[in-house]
Amino acid sequence: MTEVLVLIDAPDGKVTKPSLELLTIARRIGEPSAVVFGDADTAVLGEYGAEKIYQLSDAVYSEFLVAPKAEALAQLVADKSPAAVLVPSSTEGKEIAARVALKSQSGLITDAVDVTADGGSITTTQSVFAGNFTVAAQVTQGAPVIAVKPNSAAPEAVNAAGAVEAVSVDVSDAAKGAKITSTKVKEASGRPELTEAAIVVSGGRGTGGDFTEVEAFADSLGAAVGASRAAVDSGWYPHSFQVGQTGKVVSPQLYVANGISGAIQHRAGMQTSKTIVAVNKDEEAPIFELVDFGVVGDLKTVLPQATEEVKKRKG
Repeated sequence: MTEVLVLIDAPDGKVTKPSLELLTIARRIGEPSAVVFGDADTAVLGEYGAEKIYQLSDAVYSEFLVAPKAEALAQLVADKSPAAVLVPSSTEGKEIAARVALKSQSGLITDAVDVTADGGSITTTQSVFAGNFTVAAQVTQGAPVIAVKPNSAAPEAVNAAGAVEAVSVDVSDAAKGAKITSTKVKEASGRPELTEAAIVVSGGRGTGGDFTEVEAFADSLGAAVGASRAAVDSGWYPHSFQVGQTGKVVSPQLYVANGISGAIQHRAGMQTSKTIVAVNKDEEAPIFELVDFGVVGDLKTVLPQATEEVKKRKG
């Protein structure tokens, strides 16, 4: 079976859920091999299907920005001739993917929401043009380099060998042009990362600047909190939580939009969500054209009731 290289994201050694999703997707194409820069829980990678684990531990990968990682991954592509390369569709992941595709003269697909294989042909599904079209695409040259959105598959545990192989690559001086001089640990909110969360609860102009009900409902569901552009531009919520074409693109199992009209800018960032629920006082709001379930009402009244009901059912 042909090898599939999977770039693993493991901050502080903890393998992220999107990385486990990639290993699951890789099994549809071939035999998953994890690529780890630095430390990671190799036992977990083996439990989720990684037959091989290529570990690159040189300090250069943490001292500089993405160029050394891209160079090393491109070298692995040249050495292993994989069926495909899967990377997380994060800011760093997509930059690495672009560099690897260029170095290996391969086709690149970003923000895929599904990857399948049929008779040796790998096909991806993407949501494009602000989410108005769904496209099936194939790479026609080289090993496909594919950046896959979080929540595109449910991680499935399948025990594999998980054989660790130390890899050393000579990184060129050209790849060391941007050195990391300092880092700051992101403050923990106690909520899931927005782009990785299975449930996202967002608030918009209808909150009037008070996200109390939105946050309480999100916490009852163990969800991440998002915000519309109108909310962040008004200074009601940090820009790092903006969902939309100019913010973060999310694809959770459940997306709850509260007091959000549903302008195309916002829809582009969330309409690949599996189930969409909206709460809005305006029954003519464009968001209702998109939803699976809609509630016409004031979020200040609806959300507290929903929060109490969730808590009650959780016991």
